Amino acid sequence: MRLPLSRAIAQRLDMLEHAGSTNSVLVERARAGGEPEFSVVATTNQTAGRGRLGRTWVAPPGKTIAVSVLLTPAGSERLGWLPLLAGLAMSRAVRGLVAPGEHEVTVKWPNDVQVDGLKVSGLLAELVPGAGVVIGAGLNLTMDRQELPTPVSTSLTLVGASPDDLVDRALAAYLGELRAVYDAWAAGEDLRAPVSAECGTIGRRVRVELPGGGHLYGTATAIDAEGRLVVRDDATGADRTIAAGDVTHVRHE
Repeated sequence: MRLPLSRAIAQRLDMLEHAGSTNSVLVERARAGGEPEFSVVATTNQTAGRGRLGRTWVAPPGKTIAVSVLLTPAGSERLGWLPLLAGLAMSRAVRGLVAPGEHEVTVKWPNDVQVDGLKVSGLLAELVPGAGVVIGAGLNLTMDRQELPTPVSTSLTLVGASPDDLVDRALAAYLGELRAVYDAWAAGEDLRAPVSAECGTIGRRVRVELPGGGHLYGTATAIDAEGRLVVRDDATGADRTIAAGDVTHVRHE
């Protein structure tokens, strides 16, 4: 697969015929050394993808794309922002691919991209000590309704994207947006406002499955300076900051 649009953006792009997990491939390469920043590993046939909270992610061959990107930011004090920046980049890319003006594209904190409330993309960041951070993303391209993994999922073609050259167009759109937001962030730009504007979780009632067990019900009110979700607890009325946890938008009272 030639992918001229995508290869013009990536520092190094390896399009694999198949992979268990593109994140695993790139993490191992990063550990071995020699991978330049913005190296990209991608495939349209991922057989053992990994999602947040240890979930697995498998899709029909040729109908999705899995892509992993190596970032090597200086310092570690702001690394928590990288998953949110990737979500911002993917949401902007998706918006440019779907039927214009007909669909709402948002991010469910921290980085699930939704179209009209249905998930089209998920992302996973993995720290590689001494080498950087690998940002993995899965994007549903041409799956029909019967092939979707859950009833709350969708694909690009189901929301109006043209299937013509979609692998290259979608990959290039994401890589271009990621390069732009990452470069701005690395230069010290505060991206809290654009990330917050893209986040459909803010203002919603949510249920948060906490890492240590238990649930929090409340209303998401903001993203703080460290990228954490601020939730006003229904039980206490106090604001709580969520750095990790599975967030569900509460659709019915």
